[in-house]
Amino acid sequence: MGGAARSARKSRQQAQAARSVAQARGTAGGDPKKVAIVVVAVVVLAALVIGGVIWINSSKNSTEGTAIQPGASPTLAAGVVEKLDGVVVSVGKPGAPKTIDLYADFLCPYCGQLQKDYGPKMEQAINNGQLTVRYHMVTLLNQNSSPPGYSLESANAALAAAGSQKFTAFHDALFKNQPEEGQRGYDKGQLIKLGQDLGITDPKFAQAVNAGTYDAQLQTAFQQAENDPNLAQDFPNGAHGFGTPTIAVNGKAISTSGDWLTGVLNGTAS
Repeated sequence: MGGAARSARKSRQQAQAARSVAQARGTAGGDPKKVAIVVVAVVVLAALVIGGVIWINSSKNSTEGTAIQPGASPTLAAGVVEKLDGVVVSVGKPGAPKTIDLYADFLCPYCGQLQKDYGPKMEQAINNGQLTVRYHMVTLLNQNSSPPGYSLESANAALAAAGSQKFTAFHDALFKNQPEEGQRGYDKGQLIKLGQDLGITDPKFAQAVNAGTYDAQLQTAFQQAENDPNLAQDFPNGAHGFGTPTIAVNGKAISTSGDWLTGVLNGTAS
């Protein structure tokens, strides 16, 4: 009897263990179909994450290894002079009755939009002898590229291009090929290549780009503009201060809402 009792007890234990295993398998997704679905979902999620990282990195570095396209170079009329004055470039005919100061950052998307909307109109007014534009390259967003520094390097390169009377063409090409804020800008090699594609042959241009010849002056000029109360503006978010783009007439910022350029040429801008 003792042996039979042990056999019976062992059989009961084996049956209980079998039930426990079955329950555990059911709780843990023992259904092969459910297991397969879970595995597929994990694989798909991993693929999406990896694909997203690749896409973000690709987008972030979209300017790497590419040439800045010169596009159609603007035609400056006879008598138009590009003159470098410190870190300001004046473009116009001597004796033009109207002058504006334009403060812009090559990384600033609002500056890019201003150039798209008004760049050709300003250049037409320059060619007609109506307007002189004093271009101030601003480094407001210098920390907003990846890696930081594009605002300063592009500004320095544009000033170097002015020495070969190629500022306007260089300026327009940078805005036409403007990188996105927060992403990779163009490196010094790409900036030098743009100048060469625009016809700059003077070796001093590449030397100035590589050396950051105008860097210190640009940073000082930015600090001065940032602290100038005459250049401060009110912004939609309630902030007040210096920003880009800024258009100034007689040293004071004007509103850029509406057709501000016509107002400047007519003497009614404020």
